[in-house]
Parts: sequence; structure tokens; C-alpha cells
Amino acid sequence: MPLKLCGSKNTVIESQVESEMATKNGLTNPDPKKANSVYDFNYINIDGAVESMEKYRGHVLIVEPGTEAEIKEFIKKYNVDFDMASKIDVNGDDAHPLWKYMKSKQGGMLGSFIKWNFTKFVVNKDGQVVKRFGPNEDPISMEPDLQKLFQK
Repeated sequence: MPLKLCGSKNTVIESQVESEMATKNGLTNPDPKKANSVYDFNYINIDGAVESMEKYRGHVLIVEPGTEAEIKEFIKKYNVDFDMASKIDVNGDDAHPLWKYMKSKQGGMLGSFIKWNFTKFVVNKDGQVVKRFGPNEDPISMEPDLQKLFQK
């Protein structure tokens, strides 16, 4: 599922988070109930390398789901060169711990599960999930919330 990472200089980095973390490489994710922030989690990038969410410390994040194919097709139009990660599960027992964590911090209107692509989570510079936007909410409606976070 894609992860839009909005930097402190209003730069947008978009990526997609992977379901199978590289425990074979010694990198694991915490129990979502015990995590302190999104920076406690790891993901696998589009090239198969393990990345830590720690690299985004100090940035405002917008996190939203989608498939690899959808993301790759969409970004072709814009010649983007931001971070990309591979696909993960966001619901159910196999959901990635990062998504379990975010959903526990900001549940949805009809439950915490992800109902459809384009659900977005906003994460502040301290790694705390501060807002969730539903798939039917216009992305421009996020601007006032993001501006407040960029000013901090």
C-alpha cells in the first residue's frame, strides 16, 4: 500500500509498504500495541531492501493504501523519483504491524479496517498518527491540517 511521506519542506515522497518484513535479516517490527511511533517499524522497498521508518523522523507523513501496479502506473505520468516500497496487507491477521498501529491510533468511521484504497493517515514529525482521512475525502481537504504540521 502506498505511503506518501510529506517532508518538512513540503516535499512529497510516495512509497508503498511491504507485508513481509525481513526477519531473516534480523529486522523485525514491534507489537503495534507496544510501539511508540511509526519510527519503530521497518518496511521493504521496491528493490527488496529493508528500510527503517526512522529515516523519515522529523517529516510529516501522509500514509495511504494502494497496489504496486496502481502506484507505478500513476507515477509514470509525473516522472517521480521518490522512495518506493512493495505491497503489504493492511487488514486482517496478516496486516503489517505499522498499519495495525496506525489504525489503532486513528480508527475509521465504521471501524478501524481500511475500507478502500486512498484512505490516508497523517503522521506528525514526532511519528504520531494525528489524523485519518477517508477514501471519499478530497485530498485538498488535508491542506489546513498539513499546513499546521509544517509550521511546527
